[in-house]
Amino acid sequence: MRETPNFTGWRATVLHREDNTTERLPRQLKLIGFEVTVQWQPLDAADLPDFVLVDADQGWDGLLPWSGKNAPRPLVALLGSEAPGRIAWAMQQGVGAIIAKPLASSAVYPALVMALGIHRERKAVIDKLNHLEERVRLRPLVHAAVERIIAERHVDEELAYTILRNCAMRRRMPMEQIAASILGGAEPMPEAG
Repeated sequence: MRETPNFTGWRATVLHREDNTTERLPRQLKLIGFEVTVQWQPLDAADLPDFVLVDADQGWDGLLPWSGKNAPRPLVALLGSEAPGRIAWAMQQGVGAIIAKPLASSAVYPALVMALGIHRERKAVIDKLNHLEERVRLRPLVHAAVERIIAERHVDEELAYTILRNCAMRRRMPMEQIAASILGGAEPMPEAG
């Protein structure tokens, strides 16, 4: 993320009990442009806000409607404790930034930018990993298509692979997709050479 985001119109939910933090933080978030909800009950998975700020000092499993580190929204922990268990809990929820309590207004915007940037980076890594896992899962199709080209064109494995790769490049399709098309009969057998 190279430029700082504009949060105007974004929805934020602050998961925190009523106290000094819940007075100051919503006011600061509104100045930044957020529409703010404050609650001390579990988030509804069907209606997630754009941003979540959670009290990591008193948070519990089940407060957030996801498990593990793959938070579906940028997440900021509000933390006044140095207790390792509270820090570990925040990390297990997928926190991307921490705002120390008592709250300093100048800490809010940088934490939001940091959490958003980390959330986007994590999502990009997960998407890339899923894409690579899909390609690995489909590799048997490529192997089967290469075997079919070998059998029908009477070429060696290296040339069969080259033929399949060139066909995929000409069609601007992934090799796995072109292999599936050849095996399914939707794509004619590519010519050798």
